[in-house]
Amino acid sequence: MLMGETYQVANRQLLITAVALIDPNNLILVQKRPQGKPMAGLWEFPGGKVEEGETPSSALCRELSEELTIDVAEGDLLPFAFASEPLGERQLLLLLYICRTWRGVPRPVIADELRWCSVDELSHLAMPPADVPLVDRLKEIL
Repeated sequence: MLMGETYQVANRQLLITAVALIDPNNLILVQKRPQGKPMAGLWEFPGGKVEEGETPSSALCRELSEELTIDVAEGDLLPFAFASEPLGERQLLLLLYICRTWRGVPRPVIADELRWCSVDELSHLAMPPADVPLVDRLKEIL
């Protein structure tokens, strides 16, 4: 780079937050991706994209309200693990939180279906590539 020359670099990273909602019986909530979306039919941890101006935890609280109709306080989200996978021209960075406290009953607003699973059952579900190593990490604590 020459002195004084600047480059415009496209943001190739896609930041996604997700949560392992864990009930008192250590069952974890997953949702089925809807038809018409990329990776339709795969099971995933609930969550979504971090929008400009949001922190990862505030984005996750917003997504859970919009997609599951539940209220989660940022203080109830415990950062747990992350995974990174290529996604087309971009690099997906998935931040997984754990949450054991929320208000309301999860309902599938956008997802085709919700399912409460043991960590062992998660291993047998078809999931997006970035979610798979996170299941292995959950096995270590549950």
